[in-house]
Amino acid sequence: MAKNRFLLIIAAVFVVLPAALSLITFYTDWLFFRETGYTQVFTTALAAKVGAGLASGLFMFAFAMVNLYFANRASLPHTPRGVFFEGGNVYRLQRDEMVQMVKPLSILAALVLSLLAGRWGALQWQNLLLFTNGVTVGTSDPIMGKDLGFYLFSLPLLEHVKGFVAFTVLVTGIMVGAVYFFRGGIILSDRGADVDGAVRRHLAILLGIFSLTLATGFYLDAVRLLLAGGNSFHGAGYVDVNARLPLYRILTLATPLAGAVVAFGLWKGAWRLTLIPPIIVAAVYGIGIVGYPAMLQKFKVAPNELALETPYIANSIRFTRLGYDLDKIKTVPFDVELNLSAADIAKNDATIRNIRLWDHGPLLKTYSQLQQIRTYYKFFDVDNDRYLVNGQYTQVMLSPRELSYNDLPSRNWINERLIFTHGNGLAVGPVSRISREGLPEFFIKDIPAVSLADIRVTRPEIYYGELSNDYVIVGTKVPEFSYPTATGNINTTYGGKGGVALDSMLRKALFAARFKTEKILLSSDITDQSRILYYRTVGERVKTVAPFIRFDGDPYLVVADNGTLKWIIDGYTHSSRLPYSKPLRGGINYMRNSVKAVVDAYDGTLDFYISDPDDVMIKVYARIFPGLFKPLSAMSADLRGHIRYPHQFLQVQAAMFATYHMTDPKVFYNRENLWEIPVLGEAPMEPYYTVMKLPGEAREEYILLLPFTPSKRDNLAAWLTARCDGENYGKLLAYTFPRDRLIYGPKQIDARINQDSHISQQLTLWSQRGSQVIRGSMLVIPIEQSLLYVQPLFLAAADKAGLPELRRVIVAYGDEVVMEESLELALQRIFGGKRAPVAGVAAAPEDGKASTGDLAREAMSIFERATNLQRQGDWAGYGEELRKLQQVLKQLAR
Repeated sequence: MAKNRFLLIIAAVFVVLPAALSLITFYTDWLFFRETGYTQVFTTALAAKVGAGLASGLFMFAFAMVNLYFANRASLPHTPRGVFFEGGNVYRLQRDEMVQMVKPLSILAALVLSLLAGRWGALQWQNLLLFTNGVTVGTSDPIMGKDLGFYLFSLPLLEHVKGFVAFTVLVTGIMVGAVYFFRGGIILSDRGADVDGAVRRHLAILLGIFSLTLATGFYLDAVRLLLAGGNSFHGAGYVDVNARLPLYRILTLATPLAGAVVAFGLWKGAWRLTLIPPIIVAAVYGIGIVGYPAMLQKFKVAPNELALETPYIANSIRFTRLGYDLDKIKTVPFDVELNLSAADIAKNDATIRNIRLWDHGPLLKTYSQLQQIRTYYKFFDVDNDRYLVNGQYTQVMLSPRELSYNDLPSRNWINERLIFTHGNGLAVGPVSRISREGLPEFFIKDIPAVSLADIRVTRPEIYYGELSNDYVIVGTKVPEFSYPTATGNINTTYGGKGGVALDSMLRKALFAARFKTEKILLSSDITDQSRILYYRTVGERVKTVAPFIRFDGDPYLVVADNGTLKWIIDGYTHSSRLPYSKPLRGGINYMRNSVKAVVDAYDGTLDFYISDPDDVMIKVYARIFPGLFKPLSAMSADLRGHIRYPHQFLQVQAAMFATYHMTDPKVFYNRENLWEIPVLGEAPMEPYYTVMKLPGEAREEYILLLPFTPSKRDNLAAWLTARCDGENYGKLLAYTFPRDRLIYGPKQIDARINQDSHISQQLTLWSQRGSQVIRGSMLVIPIEQSLLYVQPLFLAAADKAGLPELRRVIVAYGDEVVMEESLELALQRIFGGKRAPVAGVAAAPEDGKASTGDLAREAMSIFERATNLQRQGDWAGYGEELRKLQQVLKQLAR
């Protein structure tokens, strides 16, 4: 009785309880999909999981049981007797007892393996859906002539099926062998193994089936040659095509024949026939797949590599460019000139006005100290976007003010789940404006949101964000905290449609079990009108609905025209099965930014839009889930104005384009024109957003830009840009610099800054006065046919509480490097002229010269600043102002 009770407890702990929890998660996930309106996605994925799981489990169980049936029913000449197991002279397990246990134990083993196979099969649901909904791409691989759709949509499932069938046959053979051994069909002795005829015939059949799986494996190995690496290029090379591929084809045909011979020999008890074919197959594999190709590579290919590998190098170039959509990059010569004038600066005022001076790191720290308001708010990330601000196209930095549950003054269940339910508002400011104190200016700030421009926030609450916790419950008897004021806290009640209603005791119990807290079930504050909001982290939210899409790790917040806050997240389709395409770390060798997901920060509404309708992968996913994706034209016009080419995707494309812009196989092989992404410090430069007028264009636009340098050189080779606005969205341009003269690269400009005696002296002085000098990102800004290099300098107290202030801007042009308090003054020093202030940066007059009165007034202003610094004892600043005064006096003298 006690033993049975113990077994029931074990079963409850290891079987019933996990199953119950899985069912609870399943049902609450169903409620989430119903809330978001994507039940069709849930049911399609569920049907595929159930179908794949059942097919795998039933196949394993049926195959194993048929074989076990014959193994347990086979008439054997004798059953050995005697002691099978003896432990401590306490219990002696006799052979006849073991024979009685073999059948139930083998059935139990088959059942357990079938359950595991079912779980494994369910994991292949995506591959199953791709296989059943795959389409032809219209492009074939150059070696086998198979359409690329075979590799993208069929090969993943075929590989898994082959592995599963081979595993099923193998473990079934082991179970059958064990049954025969315990029943006396296989007897081991000092003279060897004595195998009964019925056993040999049964194992022969299994061996013949297993040989078919080996043949299938050789066929797939031949296909995978096109995905292999190891050469100076990726994909099948001369040796693979002319040595390994024919041998794999031979082995594909020969292995079943060898298996049949082995099965026949085993059936007849002719051991020589049983042993020779495997030895021959192994020898053919060793010689034909390993030995001969190595000799061919060494003695024929290596001495003539370029001539023999040229067509295969061309294949690698072609398909790698296809894999990362590099063919759409248009190469444009950019002949750099050094004739930029003050008039050109004035003409490109919008570009100058939008040069990003505020770096993400210092600005995040500054926002946190100036706009965090309370310790339980947190600025997690700073994003870059553009808005029409007071009629001007303006690049901005913005950061949402989210609720940090780790920093709540009192962490308890009521505070974390019922009262503190959301963040509030955001901080928005221009990328280049600074106050007199070296701090950022704001378009939107404070709580409640104060707008200093025509960007209005009408719904500042952030219930869904990047920092949100597991769940909150809204609509309870407890008022929700909204924001603090000088006189007290303002409360609110959630009015959105997000979440699932807790309108029954059963639902409360289910969610209590899911989130492992009895408080949901027992709390008297929760009513039938209460709603539970879960999957609140925007990244987790979109991944739950569309797990087959890889989402960008940097969602960004947008203020819609109606004042609501929306998250936009870029999504990528991907595959690791494109022939000849060079893979990234992790194996991906096909990637497209085909999805823009939008999440409402207030009610969690989800929308998925197709941003690349030409992507064959998204076409198949749209067939699988017909209600999931919408065309980009269905997105509201104001949100479409904020989509941007993803920073992470351009990084991937740039890393590939640095090599694969070389389309001539000879140039590629010799690495004659290999590029690199410039490295400053220890990290490579990252793409950066800016507003500028591209060469030949009539107006400024929002772009993503990244420069290149030649391999192992520091001068500039090209710059890659991705356009983000309107009909030009997604167009990529590579502007190449002349190769016959020096164009300074970021590292060379950085070295020249370090070598400038005045700048290095100032940096040393600041560092010695208890301040930390933070050098911002080096930006390369193309203007007309010239290049400006801009780097901001931040000063902060050396301790952790230091507030970064933007104190200097370094500008380099040609051979000149200057450092001034603002971008305006730096440009003025280089190009001359006093420019009238326009939106934070002054504009130059047409003649490029300043009037005597302007210079006199500026000299007086500098003198007053110098006098104040002298009184304060700031001798470094005093010396800097005297140097500026000298420059102005020289202009007056001229």
